Amino acid sequence: MPHTIALVDDDRNILTGISMALEREGFKVQTYIDGESALIGLTRNPPDLAVLDIKMPRMDGEELLKKLKKKMSIPIIFLTSKDEEVDELLGLKLGADDFVKKSGGFSTKVLIERIRVQLRKKTSLVDDTKNIINHGKLKLDPAQLECEWNGKPLPDKLTTTEFLIVKELAKRPGVIKERAHLMDIAYKENTEIEDRTIDSHVKRIRKKFKKVDEKFSAIETRYGSGYRWNVS
Repeated sequence: MPHTIALVDDDRNILTGISMALEREGFKVQTYIDGESALIGLTRNPPDLAVLDIKMPRMDGEELLKKLKKKMSIPIIFLTSKDEEVDELLGLKLGADDFVKKSGGFSTKVLIERIRVQLRKKTSLVDDTKNIINHGKLKLDPAQLECEWNGKPLPDKLTTTEFLIVKELAKRPGVIKERAHLMDIAYKENTEIEDRTIDSHVKRIRKKFKKVDEKFSAIETRYGSGYRWNVS
């Protein structure tokens, strides 16, 4: 079955160009020109992945992302017209899985490859259905991208990237995982991602766990090294 990709952008030329490129690659495509119509459409017909413009009328991409994350677990890629790295980190903190910049010569080939990377990560987790991780208070179900802590599901679901990071840390408690290793797990084919992006993800992961347990401290920072899942 071909994967379905949702595109949300108020620029019709961009929607048309990306849609045609994706369809040539065998994808099914849903298109929306604003956040409100996208929220309705995606809720009714969830895609395999969504590509969102950040700046849009009638609900911007950041607000749409927040609402979608409460309803479904799908990879989300932001399109941004700004070059500042802070915008990328902001988006990752909000729960985006990746970014593609419109400026500096926007490439549909780059976007399509980023889409394929995210879909491969999602597929690898689904294929891991027999390897549910139970460690102390933690339960990870790769098939559903579900995470529970002390018997309670996280109210804000982990993104695909966040899930991969938690899974990698938790499968060998007490073992330090360097940032470079976690980057390789979370962003296998994206060499543009910097080390501190992992820090941004970990910070967001901790916040999600603390919504069900204010004393959550299972992810330990090892300064100068990386992170480990605390065995205590």
